[in-house]
Amino acid sequence: MADHSSAIIPTLQNLDLKAIALKARNAEYNPRRLPAEIMRIREPKTTALIFATGKINIVASCDVRFPIRLEGLAMAHSSFSSYEPEIFPGLVYRMKKPKIVLLVFASGKIVITGAKVRDDLYAAFDNIYPVLTQFTKKSLAMS
Repeated sequence: MADHSSAIIPTLQNLDLKAIALKARNAEYNPRRLPAEIMRIREPKTTALIFATGKINIVASCDVRFPIRLEGLAMAHSSFSSYEPEIFPGLVYRMKKPKIVLLVFASGKIVITGAKVRDDLYAAFDNIYPVLTQFTKKSLAMS
C-alpha cells in the first residue's frame, strides 16, 4: 500500500495558529518573530514549523558520536555538499532523495531540515550514516 501521508498537507489551509498554540503545550507562536508556529517533540528531538497555509517543515538533530573529517567529505561529495569553514562551521549536504538538507558538523552533530514527513528524516539519516563512517576522524592515541 502506498504511503500518501504527505497528501494531507495541501488540504490543510488557513490554520488558526494562535488557537493551536493556546491548546498545545509544546507549541509557541509569535507572528512578529516568525510567520509559523513552532512545535517541539522531545523524543525523538524534533521541531516542526507549521505555517497557516498548512505547509510543514520538520527539523531534527542527532549525534553520530564520532568526529567527522568535513574537508574529505566535501571533496568526495562535492556535487551534494558545500563547506566554507570561514563562513559557517558546518558542511551543508543537499540530498536529492529524499530532498533534504543536512548540516554536518565536525563534532558529529547533525541537523536535518526540509522534511515534509517523518519518514524522510529517517531515510535521510539512513542514507548519510554509511557515508559519514567513511570520514571518521581518527584520534591520535597516546602510547
